[in-house]
Amino acid sequence: MAWQSTLSWQNAQQRAKILQQIRQFFSDRDVIEVETPALSQGTVTDVHLDALSCRYNFLADSSNKVSVDLYLQTSPEFHMKRLLASGYGCIFQIAKAFRHEEAGRYHNPEFTLLEWYRLGFDHFQLMDEVAELLKTILGCVEPSQVTYQQLFIKHVGVDPFVATRPQLLALLTKQNKLSAWLVEEHNSNILLQFIFSEIIEPKIGNKAPCFVYNFPKSQASLAKICADDDRVAQRFECYYRGVELVNGFNELTNAENQTQRFQQDNLQRSELSLLEKPIDKNFISALVHGLPQCSGVALGVDRLIMLALEVDNIEQVISFPIDRS
Repeated sequence: MAWQSTLSWQNAQQRAKILQQIRQFFSDRDVIEVETPALSQGTVTDVHLDALSCRYNFLADSSNKVSVDLYLQTSPEFHMKRLLASGYGCIFQIAKAFRHEEAGRYHNPEFTLLEWYRLGFDHFQLMDEVAELLKTILGCVEPSQVTYQQLFIKHVGVDPFVATRPQLLALLTKQNKLSAWLVEEHNSNILLQFIFSEIIEPKIGNKAPCFVYNFPKSQASLAKICADDDRVAQRFECYYRGVELVNGFNELTNAENQTQRFQQDNLQRSELSLLEKPIDKNFISALVHGLPQCSGVALGVDRLIMLALEVDNIEQVISFPIDRS
């Protein structure tokens, strides 16, 4: 019956306990809970992310006869960094996030995201704190840490920072993963991402959470470039039992560099015949004002609860998935 919840009463109680544990974890560390808007006048430019949008007629600086686009947040990141630039200390948020993507085993278009920012932390310190949270909630053993480059060399025998496109295609052929669209793909970064997700990911984090760091700078997103190796970004992800759970950065604070990255995203969108996205001017203004050195991380709460309850579909840990919403 489609009107009924897919979240059992037993699992609902367990979910509530986990949310209480998360809040207590941050309370013990004097990290303050905040709330930011779900709707924004700006959105992400990332080629691989699409926001849901709506129309609004009543902005203060426009006629109520003219509607403008507002975007549901794909993450509370921009708003939270604006809080940091306003003078806030260390903060966290348990927020609803929205992404225009197909629903599946690990994803619902509306989902719950835990995001937090630590002033003065680098990405290694933040990885250690994420590890403590995972051990608290999941009771798992100590997570491991490994670089993106080390994983490629170990599992597929190529260095991702020097491999050529023909070498990557040969690797895919050897692994029986080559398909027509990959042959036609001229962006080596896309090939690397495919190799990582299809061949490497299934081999890591099966017994303990695995933190992967030093991603290629082409996948930097909002992270700083590493000072001692400009091929890599100070970014990490965490994988556990087949689930991509965490994405974190030593945050880029330079407004000019961030604007250039957004512009590059839109250029790539144009080349792929995708709609360009408006750059979030309020976020850039906050960076111009000054974002303190910090590291931040986003963690999928629904996926975390899936792991904690040992269930195999996100529908079992949320009340009403999109098909029943």
